Amino acid sequence: MLHPEGLRSCPPEKEIRLEMKERTTEQSLSVVESLKPRFISDGPANFTWKDILDTLKKIHIGEKSYEHNRRGKAFTESEALTRHLQRIYTGEKPYECNQCGKAFANQGAFTVHQRTHTGEKPYKCNQCGKAFRDKGALTVHHRIHTGEKPYKCNQCGKAFTQMGPLTAHQRIHTGENPYECNQCGKAFTQKGTLTTHQRIHTGEKPYKCNQCGKAFPKMGALAVHEKIHSGEKPYECNQCGKTFRRKETLSVHQRIHTEEKPYECNQCGKTFRRKETLSIHQRIHTEEKPYECNQCGKTFRSKSALIVHQRIHTGEKPYKCNQCGKTFTRREPFTDHQRVHTEEKPYECNQCGKAFTRRGTLIVHQKTHTGEKPYKCNQCGKAFRKRASLTGHQRIHTGEKPCEYNQCGNAFIYKSDWFLPVL
Repeated sequence: MLHPEGLRSCPPEKEIRLEMKERTTEQSLSVVESLKPRFISDGPANFTWKDILDTLKKIHIGEKSYEHNRRGKAFTESEALTRHLQRIYTGEKPYECNQCGKAFANQGAFTVHQRTHTGEKPYKCNQCGKAFRDKGALTVHHRIHTGEKPYKCNQCGKAFTQMGPLTAHQRIHTGENPYECNQCGKAFTQKGTLTTHQRIHTGEKPYKCNQCGKAFPKMGALAVHEKIHSGEKPYECNQCGKTFRRKETLSVHQRIHTEEKPYECNQCGKTFRRKETLSIHQRIHTEEKPYECNQCGKTFRSKSALIVHQRIHTGEKPYKCNQCGKTFTRREPFTDHQRVHTEEKPYECNQCGKAFTRRGTLIVHQKTHTGEKPYKCNQCGKAFRKRASLTGHQRIHTGEKPCEYNQCGNAFIYKSDWFLPVL
């Protein structure tokens, strides 16, 4: 790392040279940017522009030429390097993309950026065939195959393939969040994370799918989405063979097999496989429901619950069974329904061996063995194994009869009462 006094007191030895060599153009910019306050300050650690140029030249320049980190940009004259670095300092960005208007300080970064529009990826991995827009990304990718992680945290020993993630990781130890959103005040360890976050406020979605036109705020989200079109699911579970588009989704899935639930609620002790699920659960305790329906005003703990609810208003049922044509508003009932056709019953009771198509049905069934009846009526004290049974029971007290039979106009507590004989 470049320490606060690094460029003033440390010669450009191997570690510093490696750091600068492995940096992308944007990462190099952040190094110079971080020096600005000391550069223009009046304190004893003041740097002159010449200090910066001389030090960076020592790091980057060979005897006759300077290759700007990993972009392949060669500066054969010191004047060219000086001009290049001065643009970084002054903020001048003379190279503007005629597709999206984004501007750059040097031609190398501009050329790489243009490939996001053309789709060109000239650098190909000779191990797996994956292609990249710039040489630096290929260099980092190669480390997946070699297992090389040259950047190691001196606090906990965790190692990384790139300097950027190490720098961000070290802020976990220091607690530093130097990048603050000027809209909402939320702070981040990485500038890139802040940039992505700010798109929540601006609504900007610069990454567009060339298959269907859907746009995304993050390139990673676009990459995952594109696999829907290609059908690619490169991450396979070694326990059950199920495949996934994202490595993170595979990691969460594997916890089903290991029964690992690392995220614990500090209110009730309930544990979860996913951090996001814990966050949603905690809103039960705080009674927070931040997602509001703009049609009827109903509020929800999670965005996904709001999206499903809104389909009541729109009538959308995006999940269609290719066997019988039945449609569903949610993926889970759709998946459960398909097992009617396949007769698959993946959820088996470890007490009696009875199997079920749905996990929820298994959980309810297991309560017949344990005798557990967690849903209790606050009117008469009667308890039930299922929440739905409690809801139906409570209608006896309230007199509510929501199920109307359209043949005769009579109303009933349960839909099943339609078929009872009339005495």
